[in-house]
Amino acid sequence: MIRLGIRVRAEDAELAYARLEPLLAAGAEEVAHGDVVEFAVYGEAPPSDAEVAALAGDALVEVVRSPVDSGWARAWQAHLTPVAAGAFTIRPPWLEGGPDDLVIDPGPSFGAASHPTTRLCLELLGELGRTGLADWGCGSGVLAIAGARLGFAPVVAVELDAAAAHVARRNAARNGVDVEVLVGDVTVDPPAAETVVANLTLPLLRALRVPAGVRVLVASGLLAREPFAVPGFAERERRELDGWAAIVLERA
Repeated sequence: MIRLGIRVRAEDAELAYARLEPLLAAGAEEVAHGDVVEFAVYGEAPPSDAEVAALAGDALVEVVRSPVDSGWARAWQAHLTPVAAGAFTIRPPWLEGGPDDLVIDPGPSFGAASHPTTRLCLELLGELGRTGLADWGCGSGVLAIAGARLGFAPVVAVELDAAAAHVARRNAARNGVDVEVLVGDVTVDPPAAETVVANLTLPLLRALRVPAGVRVLVASGLLAREPFAVPGFAERERRELDGWAAIVLERA
């Protein structure tokens, strides 16, 4: 297994992330080193330096490769800390906390609520009316579980990765909430609800076909100031955090 570190100039990190999205969409570490930001991915056959350079362009500083042991998939979790977002404190099960915390084991995914887009979605969910809720691309299930805790019902979540869907089901049970977790492709007939939260990459957001029954769509995974629109919906609110954005779209 190889860890591929892609180092870019910090001032160009947002642009570089957008360019590198085909490589980073499945999950990546992001570490700041002074004037440089490193995006790291893992794999048996990572892309070549030339492929990385073709995507990153002149923002690229260097590419660093290093072998990792068999525990790579969970090693990063040792650095997880509780996250406060919206009405919640989210923590992994191996850390102590309060009885009202959301306890989320991210499993092999990057779904521990530390990313700004997840935190933005948690804030916005707390401010919406309580309706049925669908979480498109649920990962570890944190948004669906938070929605159920807030009083949204029924709550359904869909995830392409069957292993991640299993983790989401386990997390829902751990938190004592009722969430139906499905395995499926959000770009092909996703489950509908009056409110939908979609914390996805921009290509996936653009590929969505929103069913008629959806009244409110919370879309995130966008860079700050990045435009996004859905036919038949009007943007009601845009919120930004650490260079990322989430928007609330309401059916016109």
